[in-house]
Amino acid sequence: MTTKEKEMIREALEAYAERKGSQNKAAASMKGVSSATVSQVLNGNWELITDDMWRTIASQIGASEREWQVVETRGYRRMTTLLTDAQQNALVVAITGDAGSGKSEAVKRYEQQNKNVYHLCCSEFWNRKHFMNELLRKMGIEHSGYTVAEMMEEIVQVLKRQDHPLVVLDEADKLSDQVLYFFISLYNALEDRCGIVLCATQYLEKRIKRGIRQEKKGYREIYSRFGRRFIPLQVVNADDIAAVCVANGVTDESDIESVIAESDNDLRRVKRRIHAIKTANAERAKTADAARQ
Repeated sequence: MTTKEKEMIREALEAYAERKGSQNKAAASMKGVSSATVSQVLNGNWELITDDMWRTIASQIGASEREWQVVETRGYRRMTTLLTDAQQNALVVAITGDAGSGKSEAVKRYEQQNKNVYHLCCSEFWNRKHFMNELLRKMGIEHSGYTVAEMMEEIVQVLKRQDHPLVVLDEADKLSDQVLYFFISLYNALEDRCGIVLCATQYLEKRIKRGIRQEKKGYREIYSRFGRRFIPLQVVNADDIAAVCVANGVTDESDIESVIAESDNDLRRVKRRIHAIKTANAERAKTADAARQ
């Protein structure tokens, strides 16, 4: 890892620690990174820090020198507006969008640019304790040895003291019923004090509405908490894809048309296709240079 890369990570870590409130909270919010290591990175004492540790820090604070440029698509702008509204007005909102619509990227950028924002990427295996573990870690709070009740009390008290906190549950359609029921308790304890945003595919809306029809426990209460409404994000369109192509160095009209045709309105597929085109163009240029020599 080069000195330039390390300096980029150091600067990103400095901004990250400022958002978290202290170096200790920054360290506590990351897996496998001690407060001593954070201090050494920020103070320029890099001799004993391995490249693996640099990469560990970079991956958790969103520091990267990769050339990919994020474009503010219609969905990105809409997502940012909804997150801002939820944070400033302590709203509870459920947002749905197709896979690859740019939901997660918008949330990541919003978290990087704002204080007291906690973005959790949900998993199927989470139970209530794991959910609270992840949230406390994101908040930079040491909680080893806490009971479930103590963890809940700590989360509520800390969020109530903060200025406009926001909790974002990304891929919320993966949450078990047990954790979704727990969402009700979290809402009840933090109503009008903390914004909560659930981001998911349309499957979550179908699941909640099906649960209501089947009179499943808690589903009607969950639906009520976010205003009996799921807010859909715009589908990625050709203009969005073209803007992403141009921002990332693909400007030939035929190449752009190819990306649009093959992407199926999925920004992940757009990214892969752009990479493939740039790789092919680089190989052709290399072959042409060799022929000229």
